[in-house]
Amino acid sequence: MKLSNYKFLFALSFFFTGVQLAQDFSALKYRTVGPERGGRVTSVTGTPMEPGTFYLGATGGGVWKSEDYGTSWKNVSDGFFKTPSIGAIEIAANDPNIVYVGTGSDGLRSNVISGKGMYKSIDGGKTWEHIGLSNVGQIGAVEIDPTNHNIVWVAAIGNAFIANPERGVYKTIDGGKTWNKVLFVSDKTGFADLELLPGNPNIVYAAAWKAERKPWTIISGGTNEEGGIYKSINGGKDWVKLKEGLPQGLIGKIDLAVSAVDSSVLYAVIEAPGEERGLYKSVNQGKSFKQVSSDERLVNRPFYYTNIELDPTNPDIVYSNANPLIKSVDGGKTWKRMSVPHGDNHDIWINPNNPDLLIQCNDGGANVSHNGGETWSTQFNQPTAELYQVEVDDQYPYWLYAGMQDNSSTIAVPSNPPSSIQYPGRGWIINTGGCETGPGVPKPGDHNIVYANCKGRFSVFDKRTGTEKGYYVGASNIYGHNPKDLEYRFQRVAPVHVSPHDPNVVYHGSQYLHKTTNGGEAWETISPDLTAFEPDKQVISGSPITRDITGEEYYSTLYSIRESPLVKGLIWVGSNDGVVSVTRDGGASWSNITPKNLPKGGRVESVAPSHFDPARAYIAVDRHLLGDEKPYFYKTTNYGASWEKITNGIPDDFNARVLREDPVRPGLLFAGTEYGVFVSFNDGQSWKEFQQNLPVTPITDIKIFRGDLILSTMGRGFWILDNITTLRQQQVNNLGNSAVLFKPDNTIRYRNPKSTYTDFPEYPGASAIIDYYIPEGHEGGVQIEILDEHNRQVATIFSDSTELQSKEVVVEDMNLSETFRYVDKKLDPKPGLHRFSWNLRQKGAWRKDEDRRYRGGPLVAPGVYKVILRAGGVTTEQNFELLIDPRIAESGITKANIEDQLAFQNQVIDLLSEARKLQAQLEEEAEELSGKKAKAKQERLEKVNSVLRKLKNDEGAYPQQMLVSQISYLLNMVSGADQLPGKDARVRLQKLTNDFKAVKQEASS
Repeated sequence: MKLSNYKFLFALSFFFTGVQLAQDFSALKYRTVGPERGGRVTSVTGTPMEPGTFYLGATGGGVWKSEDYGTSWKNVSDGFFKTPSIGAIEIAANDPNIVYVGTGSDGLRSNVISGKGMYKSIDGGKTWEHIGLSNVGQIGAVEIDPTNHNIVWVAAIGNAFIANPERGVYKTIDGGKTWNKVLFVSDKTGFADLELLPGNPNIVYAAAWKAERKPWTIISGGTNEEGGIYKSINGGKDWVKLKEGLPQGLIGKIDLAVSAVDSSVLYAVIEAPGEERGLYKSVNQGKSFKQVSSDERLVNRPFYYTNIELDPTNPDIVYSNANPLIKSVDGGKTWKRMSVPHGDNHDIWINPNNPDLLIQCNDGGANVSHNGGETWSTQFNQPTAELYQVEVDDQYPYWLYAGMQDNSSTIAVPSNPPSSIQYPGRGWIINTGGCETGPGVPKPGDHNIVYANCKGRFSVFDKRTGTEKGYYVGASNIYGHNPKDLEYRFQRVAPVHVSPHDPNVVYHGSQYLHKTTNGGEAWETISPDLTAFEPDKQVISGSPITRDITGEEYYSTLYSIRESPLVKGLIWVGSNDGVVSVTRDGGASWSNITPKNLPKGGRVESVAPSHFDPARAYIAVDRHLLGDEKPYFYKTTNYGASWEKITNGIPDDFNARVLREDPVRPGLLFAGTEYGVFVSFNDGQSWKEFQQNLPVTPITDIKIFRGDLILSTMGRGFWILDNITTLRQQQVNNLGNSAVLFKPDNTIRYRNPKSTYTDFPEYPGASAIIDYYIPEGHEGGVQIEILDEHNRQVATIFSDSTELQSKEVVVEDMNLSETFRYVDKKLDPKPGLHRFSWNLRQKGAWRKDEDRRYRGGPLVAPGVYKVILRAGGVTTEQNFELLIDPRIAESGITKANIEDQLAFQNQVIDLLSEARKLQAQLEEEAEELSGKKAKAKQERLEKVNSVLRKLKNDEGAYPQQMLVSQISYLLNMVSGADQLPGKDARVRLQKLTNDFKAVKQEASS
C-alpha cells in the first residue's frame, strides 16, 4: 500500500467508532490445533467412591476431569473460572460431587499466573460457583473436613510478586459463604500447606512460607520467625509453633503429610541451609521431630516443587515429588527413583482402598497408574501446553512453531492436516530445535530450516535430518553466573527475529542486538547495551537459602525485536527491564524512546512496527512481575518521540502480553492479555473483548497470516480464528437495519487427507467461510445461493425447510437444468452476525433417503464464485475466488484438469442417480405386485426381481457387487483426489452405461 493512501484509510477506520462497542462477535469461533500434549500440572486428586474419576489442575489450563482412569480428559472449568491457574483440588470424602478448587499455582515461576480465589462445585464439576478469597493470591492447599464438607481450610501463599495482607490460613464453616482468617504471620509470609489430623479434624498443621518472586530473583524462605510449622488443636482458634527437632535458623518452603492409619506420624519436607534440609518425622503429633534424610533430591528446587505424600495404608511408604519422583519404604531413610512420563514432579494422590491405583503430576501433565507406578497412562491426551510465542512457516497448509515449556525442544503443529496418518493430533507434532523456551522461527522460503533458541543458545535446525547446528553468541555457558559478570546476558526467552526484507538476516538479543547474515556462523553486535542495567538487579538469583538460576531471572536483557516491514534498517527493540529503543540506520545509531509516563522496570513483551506508516509502532509492557497488573499498551506515530497509552476498555487487572496490528486494515489492532483477547477498530482508542469461545488463559503471542488470527497461549496450546476478512470491512462497524453479506476471502481449495479424525485438534473440512448480518426485527428464513463463474447455480441453501417447497431437486428453466437445493440448520436466520461454512460441494447423486438426497457431491472446481444472500426481502451479493491448492498445482494438476475430472464425475453421478431411481421404482413396483395371484402380475414380478438382482446386491456377508454398487465404486475411485480420470475409468464408465441401458430396456420390456 502506498503511504499516500494510508492517511485516507486510517481516517476511514475512525469513521465508525461508537457502534463497535455494541457488536457481538460470538459467531467468529476459534479452533484449537493442539498440541494434544500435557503441560505443567501442579495438583491432582481422586475419590475412592468413584475409582476411575480423577481431576487435574494445570498451571495455565484450568481444571480437567477424567472418568475413565485417565484415558481421556475434559475441561470442566471453562466458562466459570476467572483464572486458569490452579493451586489445589479437593473432593469431599462423603460426596464425590462436592469439589473445592483453590486457584493460583504454588510453583512461583516467572510465568506463574495469579490466583483469583476459591471455587466450589456440587455436581462433580459440571458447574462452579466462586466462593470468595479473590485477593489472597496463590493457594497452596485446600482441605475439607471429612465429617462436614461445609468446613474447608485454605492455605494462602499470597501474591507471588508483592507483599499482601491477605496471606494466611482461612477457614469456612458454611461451604464458602463466609471465611475467617485463623492464622496470620505477616504480609510477606503465607502458607504453602496444611493437613487435618485423621480422626480429629480440629487438629490442624500449617506450613508457613515467606515467598516472593521478582523479575531478577526468587525469594524462598526467611528467618525462623518468618516460617515453620504451626499446630492448632481447637479448630484454628489457637496455634502453637512446633520447634523441637526442627531447623532453628533460616527456613523455607515446607510440605506436610500425616499418616491416615497412624495419626501420631507427621512428616515434613523442609527447605533449609545445607544438611538441615530434607525430611523430618514426628511420631508424637509434632511435639518433636527427627531428621530422617538430608537427600538433596527432596528439596533440590524447593520453590518450584516440594511435595511429599504417604501411602494411605502404610506410614513407612513415602513419596517425594520433586526432581525426580522418589519413593521410600523405610520411613524416609532410603530412597529409590521412580520412573514417570516426565520430570519435575509436583503432586500425587493414592487411592486409600487400593494403593496401587494412583495419579501423579509433573511438568508434562497428569498420569494414572494401576500398578503402583510401574506403568502410567499417556500424557498425550490433555491439551494444556504452555507456549511462549507463535511463528508460522510458508507451507500449504502452514505450520505453527513455538517454544513449549517443559518440552525438550521447540515444537511445530499444522494448521490443517498436512498428510494422512493413523493418529491425527498426536502424530502431527514435531520437534524443531532449541528447547522449551524457544523461539523456533522457520526461515522464509525454506521451512525445513528453523532458527531456534534455547535460553540464549542460537541454533539452526534442519527438519529433514533432525540435526541442529549450534552458533551461540559468545559460546559461553551463562548458567549460575551473577549477570553483572557476564559478557552477554540472555534471557530465558531470548528473542530471534528474521528480517522481513532478507531471510538470511537474523537478529538475536542479549543486552545487545546481534545480527547474522550467514545462519549464525558469524555474529555482528550492532548496538550498545539497550537495557536499564540497574546494579541492584544484577544479583545471583535465589535467596536466602537456595540458588535458582535458569535464565528467566536474568534481568536487563532484550525481550522483543522487530524490523519495520516498510523500511529496511528501521528496528524497534524492547528490554525486560522496561527500555524501548529504535534505530533508523540498521544499528549505526540508537535512540532510547521509552514512554515517559511508563513506570519503570516492566517487561516489553512485544514491539510491533506498523504495516502502513514507518513512524508508527505499538508496544505491550507487562509489569505484573512487579506487582502491577495494569495493562500497558502504547502507540507512537513519530518514531517514539512521544507515546499514547491505549488501554480504554481493557480491565485494569489484565496485564499486557502482546499487541499486533492487522496488515490489511489500518487501525485494526489485536491485544493479548493475561486473561484473553481484545480488538480495536480505531487504533486503540477503545477496545472490545474478542474472546468468543476461547478459554481464559494468557495470550502470549499473536500472528496474523493468510487472513487467519493465530494465537499462542500459556496453558492451552495454539488457537486459530480462521478468516478475519469480515473484521477488515467497514460494514462490520456500521451494522444497522439491513442485512449485510460480507465479501468472503479468497479461499484455497484444500482437501483434508484421508485419515481417522477425532474432535481434537479441530480441523475444518474444505469450505468457504461466508459471514453475514441479520438485523433486529427480522422474521423468516435466510437463503444463500452459490453461482459459478459462468453464472450457473451450484447450490441453494435454506435455513428453514418452510422456505423450501420441496426437498427434491427441481427443474428451474426450459433447459431442464437442475438446482441443488437443501436445508442447513447452521445457516442461522436470527438477528446478529453469523458465520456459515459452505462445504464447496456441488450436487451429488440421487438417493432414496430424502435427507441424504443429492448430498456428498464432488468439490467444485477452482474459479470465481458468486454468493447471494436473500433475507427479509433484501438481496445482496459478493464474489470470491476459489484457488487451487498450491501443492496440487506444483504436482502438475491444472484448473482444466480438475474441470475435466468434474465433468467425468458428473457423468458418473448422473448414471448413478438414474440407476438408483430405477432401483427404487422397481422395488416399489415389486412391493405392489407381491402377493397378487394373477399370472400376468406374477410374470411381471419375476421380471422386476430379475432386473433388481442385476441392480442391487444380495443381503448377507460379502455379496457380489451389482450394477448400482459398481457405479458407486467408480465414482469413489475418481473422487478422493484431484486427478485426471484414467483410461480404465473412462472405459469402465462406457461399459457401465451400456450395461445400465440394457437393464433399463429389460425393465421396460
